[in-house]
Amino acid sequence: MVDRMAPDGKKTDMGPYWMLVVAGALTRGDGLWLMHQRPLTKHHGGLWEFPGGKVEGTEFPSEALCRELKEELGVEVEEGACAPIGFAQSAPEENAAPIVILLYKISTWDGEPEALEGEAVRWMTPEQIHSLPKPPLDTVLCSQLFADRDAPDAEALR
Repeated sequence: MVDRMAPDGKKTDMGPYWMLVVAGALTRGDGLWLMHQRPLTKHHGGLWEFPGGKVEGTEFPSEALCRELKEELGVEVEEGACAPIGFAQSAPEENAAPIVILLYKISTWDGEPEALEGEAVRWMTPEQIHSLPKPPLDTVLCSQLFADRDAPDAEALR
């Protein structure tokens, strides 16, 4: 086993340390999806992502997503409205914990999303989202989310 460092800088033999992150793919009835532009001062600043954030302590992932969407977008989401649809993970790096992102589809919420913590939010088509500059894991999530659109029978799925 490879030695890993915990967030407090201590070596741990409890296995690899990794960070769990949740993201929401909010979609409207018109087929548009919400994308969030990361704050310019953060890692991957200015890139577009599915909104969300870190799962804290003993939070359940869908609980954390509801909290994060309220903080980032000002919307209220019920845990039952969060449907898991994909995930992506990064490889371990020398000085950073690997990240695992769980993606949830959300079709119902209360409030109008606004950029409370980021640079902007925009409703976009899957084609527009594919062409956006995104962090690597959001690129993976985007490919998973819209994979059926590229299938031979995609027209029947729309």
